[in-house]
Amino acid sequence: MSDRAAAVNAWEALFRAQVTVLRALQAEFPTDEISLNEYDVLFNLSRQPEHQLRIRDLNKHLLLTQPSVSRLVDRLAARGLLRKEADPGDGRGTIVCLTEAGYELFRAVAVPHSTSIAKEMAALAPDELAALTALTDKLRRSIEG
Repeated sequence: MSDRAAAVNAWEALFRAQVTVLRALQAEFPTDEISLNEYDVLFNLSRQPEHQLRIRDLNKHLLLTQPSVSRLVDRLAARGLLRKEADPGDGRGTIVCLTEAGYELFRAVAVPHSTSIAKEMAALAPDELAALTALTDKLRRSIEG
């Protein structure tokens, strides 16, 4: 098998596994209060210093287009889960901040959601999970530069 064919086969396997796992996690998502995409925004902000990030930097962490992220952020802000502030270092930029209510909702959903993730990933042994993490991190770093 050529290197190109092996790369395509590996990509297809990775992509199909991701789609399959995401569909299962969406079906098991533990709340109707927020969607999986909304949870992803709260999750990414929860991992940032002071639970905030410029919207353009948040966009890099999500699997959505920039206009979709902006609409999603607006909906979450309207519900009091996020706060939008002007970036003091750049008047054109917007900082998105996780509110206390947003953080509480994130924490309430995170525990049952992580249980679902563990269930879906249970087909892999601990050493396989570590290898998968190392390989996907290596791939991502090589593309990000």
